Amino acid sequence: MGQLTIRPLERNDKTQWAALWTAYLTFYESTVPAAVYDTYFERLLGNDPQDYHCLLALHDGSPIGLTHFIYHRHGWSIENVCYLQDLYVDPTVRGTGAGRGLIEAVYAAADEAGAPNVYWLTQDFNDTARQLYDRIGEKTPFIKYKRV
Repeated sequence: MGQLTIRPLERNDKTQWAALWTAYLTFYESTVPAAVYDTYFERLLGNDPQDYHCLLALHDGSPIGLTHFIYHRHGWSIENVCYLQDLYVDPTVRGTGAGRGLIEAVYAAADEAGAPNVYWLTQDFNDTARQLYDRIGEKTPFIKYKRV
């Protein structure tokens, strides 16, 4: 593989970002309206510290992966914690270090922001990603519930 770089999302990345996020949503058998794309993209570029942040993984300058993360308060700590909501790498380049690079970049951003905890969720059938997650994170015993 050529050169891998990780960098923050930029305004001129919208088309490539949208393609990656669409592929991520498709993997999870989900869709969102076009207005959500536009709003989310603007929030990702905004200055509100409570909004999401985005990092892109690029291979030889072309976006191949993304991660979205947010800092929020937590009742068990004074510092904010970091929730890594979305992580996606194009299937044709998985296993090349892009996913690990994105997670480690979120770890570094969280450290810089003073957020000592980074956490994320995945579906139990996401075996490929879980192989990485088992090496770079610690599986917790929590089970997620949602409103019906």
